[in-house]
Amino acid sequence: MHGSTLDRQVLLNIYENTMKKHTRRKFLTNTVPVTLGTTIGFSHVSTLGNSAPTSFEKKMKIVVVGAHPDDPETMCGGVMALYSNSGHEVVSAYLTRGEAGIEGKSYEESAKIRTAEALTACDILKVRPEFLGQIDGNCEITSERYSQIIIFFKNEDPDIILTHWPIDTHRDHRICSVLVYDAWLMLERKPALYYCEAMSGMQSQHFIPTDYIDITSVIEQKHKACFTHVSQKIEETYQYHHGKMEAFRGMEFGCNFAEAFARHVNSAGIYLQ
Repeated sequence: MHGSTLDRQVLLNIYENTMKKHTRRKFLTNTVPVTLGTTIGFSHVSTLGNSAPTSFEKKMKIVVVGAHPDDPETMCGGVMALYSNSGHEVVSAYLTRGEAGIEGKSYEESAKIRTAEALTACDILKVRPEFLGQIDGNCEITSERYSQIIIFFKNEDPDIILTHWPIDTHRDHRICSVLVYDAWLMLERKPALYYCEAMSGMQSQHFIPTDYIDITSVIEQKHKACFTHVSQKIEETYQYHHGKMEAFRGMEFGCNFAEAFARHVNSAGIYLQ
């Protein structure tokens, strides 16, 4: 998103202009069905408009499962930061270590570099990293892989799961989504399940949000975490994909920057906030 000083200035100008137009006080007085944010101050709206306010008395656990290092951070790094900053436990699980993600590097070299980048990003977001052992570009769906993810979720026992939207041009993203969904179906205590968008239009297809989260307060923290993935040149390209999504979802939601999600209709009565 910030490939140059000029890019940074353009984004700062956009941010300052939108801040003048949409103050938090003005936004919260709008007549929208607020279903999130009642406990730790985040702003949410369900486009379905039929959810009741939710509150939590206990510390929650949120598990985000992405196919590669940088997927959790770019898809929902804002939500991860909001939860971790508020004292909830957040796990960033990576299906692979990005073995095929650096041109001219061996799988072993790439995995080492991208794992280090992911660990740094997790430190910035104050979340716990987990690596699930598949290989970038060669992810697979087998009975053993299904079992692995089921065991992972049973051990973690999350309140909320976030993962890839299944209609995606990247095969690893699709596989990750299917593995997570199958494991979720097998859980006796089903947590809330949310799907995230990854570069919608270019990767995620036909993504229609049900929920929005205002991430304006943590936008710099999210960007800092995303930009640790230097091997992927994310800082140079962020403004063309992820940055546009954050700004567009913010316009839809009536704030500066937002992340959007699709909630599974059979999810538990716990909502992102």
